[in-house]
Amino acid sequence: MDFDLNDEQRLLKESVDRLLADRYSFEQRKAYARDSHGYSAALWSQYAELGLLALPFAPDDGGLGAGPVELMLTMEAFGHALVLEPYFATVVLGGGMLRHAGTAEQRASLIPSIAEGTCKLAVGLTERASRYTLHDVSTRAERGPDGWVLEGEKGVVLHGDSADHLIVSARVAGAQRDRDGIALFLIDATAPGVARTGYDTQDGLRAAQVTLAGVKVGPEGALEHAGAAIDVIERVAQEAIAALSAEAVGTMAAMHALTLDYIKTREQFGKPIGANQVVQHAAADMFVALEQARSMMLYATMMAHDDDADERARAMAAAKVQIGRSGKALGETAIQLHGGIGMTMEYAVGHHFKRMTMIDKQFGDSDHHLTALAARGGLFRTDDLEAGR
Repeated sequence: MDFDLNDEQRLLKESVDRLLADRYSFEQRKAYARDSHGYSAALWSQYAELGLLALPFAPDDGGLGAGPVELMLTMEAFGHALVLEPYFATVVLGGGMLRHAGTAEQRASLIPSIAEGTCKLAVGLTERASRYTLHDVSTRAERGPDGWVLEGEKGVVLHGDSADHLIVSARVAGAQRDRDGIALFLIDATAPGVARTGYDTQDGLRAAQVTLAGVKVGPEGALEHAGAAIDVIERVAQEAIAALSAEAVGTMAAMHALTLDYIKTREQFGKPIGANQVVQHAAADMFVALEQARSMMLYATMMAHDDDADERARAMAAAKVQIGRSGKALGETAIQLHGGIGMTMEYAVGHHFKRMTMIDKQFGDSDHHLTALAARGGLFRTDDLEAGR
């Protein structure tokens, strides 16, 4: 299989890498984080100019029609630079919901604005008791004379405090943990009854607690597949895992590079600590962990748009397991080799490890996905193994 990039993909990678190298040093990132929204509005506009905000959307909807490889390249670069902007929330999660479940009218209304950088989305799927179970939904949507009325709460809504629109899951039928009876709704973030409490997350991003109190949503606000939206939600979550895998590899590569540079320059007893064989072995183990994660990132990218839901779920679970474990091992070694400086807020490596830890928790940590993968019988189906595929 050919893993080489084509000319357009190489140009994309070079453009994103160059922009972030020029505009996203660690000191610049700290300045962006102090903005009222927690990121740089100027850089968000530059992402739009580069076409990054239009990447995954169909040309007919105002996008560029790019595939998972282009998204992988972008997310890997963002992970390396510890990007703060709401790209994942708007383009990956919100955009994924629109691509897979949005009506033609919703796509026509929102996607061109997303591509231009004038519209930001946030997606609310998590509730107090749901943990990693996406169909554990207590938020209710009751039919009213002019559409729907929503009641409930959503937690850890990434960039929910600065989004223009929210896409939330709500139950239209059934009990709290039933797979059936779930719908998706598009809500104006400033609509009456919507309350958002924003806060900083451990990795320097922003999230919000969202309360919906009698929020009225017209018929045009309901996404497709009402009552049977769980399949769409899980598909978007799996595509999001592929994107997060790329971001994780980017931040792991940055930790590895920072550590190599440190052990070559930090001297103890008159020589660099990297001259110590034990330290060299630890650095080699970091490289192995990084390459193991990279291989699973590529696999997740290849499987992100697979139409076989079972195969796609197995692939994303396997990627989550390996990348979560590799990220933990690499990050712990990076902190250990840096010593005390690795724990300070003034040095980048600790921030990368925090982001890696948060990525591991999004949409299920490595232990959760190992259990899910075991329940499916492993990465490969029995019939595939028997057929030698």
